[in-house]
Amino acid sequence: MQSLQEKASEWSGVKAEDAFSIDETNLFQKLGLQAFINLSTDFYTRVYDDEEEWFRSIFANSKKEDAIQNQYEFFVQRMGGPPLYSQRKGHPALIGRHRPFPVTHQAAERWLHHIQLALDSATDIDADSKIKMMNFFRHTAFFLVAGDELKKQNQPAAPCKQGSTQPTTL
Repeated sequence: MQSLQEKASEWSGVKAEDAFSIDETNLFQKLGLQAFINLSTDFYTRVYDDEEEWFRSIFANSKKEDAIQNQYEFFVQRMGGPPLYSQRKGHPALIGRHRPFPVTHQAAERWLHHIQLALDSATDIDADSKIKMMNFFRHTAFFLVAGDELKKQNQPAAPCKQGSTQPTTL
């Protein structure tokens, strides 16, 4: 059975060592807090303005300002800065925190589309850091997809419709 990390590598096309090359350099020291705030703000502006209703609906119950703060604090913490996210929210537990959301391959690709555009427009992040960050983001997005699929496998089967031998889809 493949581990979640192995599935993430397979589905993302990013080897684990490339995804975690963000650990070779302290990107927080290199880029500073404002770069992460700017990236997250640009990203969520794109997300909340997405033309795809199905994608926007994933974020419908979240306040944009909270989403921005959660993201930049996680990025800062994961990329060498102070544990801002953990101090405020506890352990990141990415799979658990994303459990309420439909983390599908399609949603991951849409998320990655917006983070790539936000990175492309970031003038305060150098090209090498952008590559390292995108590899991490791509791998992590598909790690969450693998976690979502594991969650579905561990749920009890849906009840059958009366008189049907096929399970219903929820």
